[in-house]
Amino acid sequence: MAGRRNVLLIVVDQWRADFVPHLGATWLRTPNLDRLCREGVTFRNHVTTAVPCGPARASLLTGQYLMNHRAVQNTVPLDARHMNLGKALRFTGYDPALIGYTTSTPDPRTTGPRDPRFTTLGDLMDGFRSVGAFEPSMDGYFGWLAQTGYPLPDRRTDIWLPEGEDAVPGATALPCRIPAALSDSAYFTERALTYLKGKGDKPWFLHLGYWRPHPPFVASAPYHAMYRPEDMPAPIRAASAEAEAAQHPLLGHYLDAIRQASFFERADGRGAELDAAEIAQMRATYAGMISEVDDCLGRVFDYLDETGQWDETMVIFTSDHGEQLGDHHLLGKIGYFDESFRVPLVVKDPDAPENAGRIEAAFTESVDVMPTILDWLGGEIPRSCDGRSILPVVHGSRPADWRRFLTYEYDFRDVYYSQPEGVLGLGMDEASLMVVQDERRKYVHFAALPPLFFDLEKDPHQFTNLAQDPAHAAEIRDYAQLALSHRMNHAERTLTHLRATPHGLENRLAPTA
Repeated sequence: MAGRRNVLLIVVDQWRADFVPHLGATWLRTPNLDRLCREGVTFRNHVTTAVPCGPARASLLTGQYLMNHRAVQNTVPLDARHMNLGKALRFTGYDPALIGYTTSTPDPRTTGPRDPRFTTLGDLMDGFRSVGAFEPSMDGYFGWLAQTGYPLPDRRTDIWLPEGEDAVPGATALPCRIPAALSDSAYFTERALTYLKGKGDKPWFLHLGYWRPHPPFVASAPYHAMYRPEDMPAPIRAASAEAEAAQHPLLGHYLDAIRQASFFERADGRGAELDAAEIAQMRATYAGMISEVDDCLGRVFDYLDETGQWDETMVIFTSDHGEQLGDHHLLGKIGYFDESFRVPLVVKDPDAPENAGRIEAAFTESVDVMPTILDWLGGEIPRSCDGRSILPVVHGSRPADWRRFLTYEYDFRDVYYSQPEGVLGLGMDEASLMVVQDERRKYVHFAALPPLFFDLEKDPHQFTNLAQDPAHAAEIRDYAQLALSHRMNHAERTLTHLRATPHGLENRLAPTA
């Protein structure tokens, strides 16, 4: 180390964990992610603690569970009082740069109702300095396209239509209209290299976001043809969407409500109506977009190599959430299935080269990323953090009190583009679930709907709900108690370590003489 500590936090969007070659997807071409896995530690059992984008990124960047930060859905405001990674890094002397987005809606108490940020899906989280914005409304990317001379259509999202087509009849093998050199992935990469080349010898922190492999599922040439549909893993699903829907009312709602148009520009019909061939093509396109992101990362990694910064930079690679991709007849990131919540996590710590290439089985959660970065930089981890630093695990020494199970949450209240409450007969604050999951069992607790319980040893893909089976009543009780205890132990605690005494304010966490 040359006395300089840099951090590159790579946050891709909608990349599920089983599409990582180091974890078994050997048919994927990702040489740069492969390199990062060889030089870092890859976590096999990592989850985001919330979906979709806004809640997931709030948890990732505040280190807090959904139950505490309460930005429970896209478009729901994030309370301004919460500490986040950007704010915390400023206490350590870093100017945290961000490329991409955080899908954060501002606290309305800090601004007025006419603030344009309330007309979009999300904006940037306070504390970060944007050096390559995507939000709001993708204006940064579209402005860059216009500056290159590319003729933007009146309906700007038409750039993601296939060549020669005015609509997408489901999944397509045709290339995207936009060339790879002008794709959104290329845009983020150019912004990253511009930022890094301007830093000189100053230490830096960069949140490098990529939108892909988020839909629309159409890839630029040559990535559209990089993978054959027949080589893709088959979807894991029941014999029919109707059979799948019988498992739970929430699942039934999404099987009926999710539309193909959210994933393919100008498509029609339900997502559950995709046949096996269309799913295979969609997965091939998804894999192509992954390889495009990987090639872009290679340009960033090459620059860090050329300038001697690779060996003094912590690199963390993760995703905000996963993607159902046809599993359980679903598209998107919703509900309670693993495909939506299991995401990649790779950590390259230049202080621990002896652990390079290891696959770690410890349970980790997205709320661990913020305290890990602060720990590595010597910053103070906020009391409000629900996660903990994984540096000891990266260094090969898992603490004896490490977590024994994973938890994650999903809030499915009505938002502008989705209204489950009326369909399910729920009130706004009843539309939520929490999952407790270990190697053996998975318990899904709903605030006002029937629970789910799965035997992961016999039923790893969660087709058979045992919640009403008397033979499992004692186990279900134990997991329900585990969920309740976990919530109680992680209740908001920013100030709970302080107490007034006759001698003044006392900090119970302060070191004693």
